[in-house]
Amino acid sequence: MATRVLRSVGNGLNQAGKGVRGSQQVSLTIRSLSATPSKSREDSWFKSLFVRKVDPRKDAHSHLLAKKEDHNLYKIQFHNVKPECQDAYNKLCEEVLPQIHTDPQYTCELVGTWNTWYGEQDQAVHLWRYRGGYPALNDVMSKLKKNKEFAEFRSERGKMLLSRRNELLLEFSFWNEPDPRPGPNIYELRSYQLRPGTMIEWGNYWARAIELRQENQEAVGGFFSQIGSLYMVHHLWAYKDLQSREETRNSAWKHEGWDEAVYYTVPLIQHMESRIMIPTKASPLK
Repeated sequence: MATRVLRSVGNGLNQAGKGVRGSQQVSLTIRSLSATPSKSREDSWFKSLFVRKVDPRKDAHSHLLAKKEDHNLYKIQFHNVKPECQDAYNKLCEEVLPQIHTDPQYTCELVGTWNTWYGEQDQAVHLWRYRGGYPALNDVMSKLKKNKEFAEFRSERGKMLLSRRNELLLEFSFWNEPDPRPGPNIYELRSYQLRPGTMIEWGNYWARAIELRQENQEAVGGFFSQIGSLYMVHHLWAYKDLQSREETRNSAWKHEGWDEAVYYTVPLIQHMESRIMIPTKASPLK
């Protein structure tokens, strides 16, 4: 509106100053004064739609969100197995992985091992815990390099794989610790690729939301990545079957605050994926 008024004034001055020397300069000056502030305001408003204000942090989000009392480090492995080798792969892992899990010289524990049922097919997922953090991980890797049986295992396993990848994770301080549990259960691994810079915000909402998901003891563990795919969050859930999963998830909406947690965390996600997994015979999470 201010722009239109100023332009109207400029037109009036032009008409009144016909024949007066310098009228063009007056008109140009008025148009310049009217356009510059307007453009500045428009640019500022337009940029505000896309620029997200981030509060300055004085500590890494890993220090703010992770459990500090035990310094656990987790490794999750995704192995894409040749379809014709699935049974042989499972048998090989069932022979070797429990040996590492129970051997006191290795400061690591096999938390769970699964085959995907729904989601990415012909995939095995293994979750390890290293009590003591990175030093424990380095110690285990150093000892396994000298283990001839493990070297033979890796060589034989490699013949059965199409690809593999892993991530190093920390566990959220407000989530349950993944302890062994009896079965039979199915497990859902829900993986979220967050927008960079939103991990603290995610943690703030889920610290409250996880309290609403404890009635059926479905919450197993919550983790966020440190190495591998960054700003990746993994939530691990256990259910008796797919029907119980459906009923449990629907019942969450009856709790006050769950809808708010979903509403505010969905915009933080770039990509999300769900895997339904079946535990193998070697898995402590049955």
